[in-house]
Amino acid sequence: MKHILLLKEIYLEAFKNIGHVLVKNYFKVFSWFCFISFIIVLYAFLFRVATGFAFD
Repeated sequence: MKHILLLKEIYLEAFKNIGHVLVKNYFKVFSWFCFISFIIVLYAFLFRVATGFAFD
């Protein structure tokens, strides 16, 4: 739980004084897109490992 709160604090601090609203929203959307993409890649890798995919 401590790690999740730390990540939340880092996320909030990153966007506190970033400037223009458009830039701020762009970086927020981009960070969520990167996070979701990472989760999808992690899921695909774990699925391949769990089903016995041969990594040759």
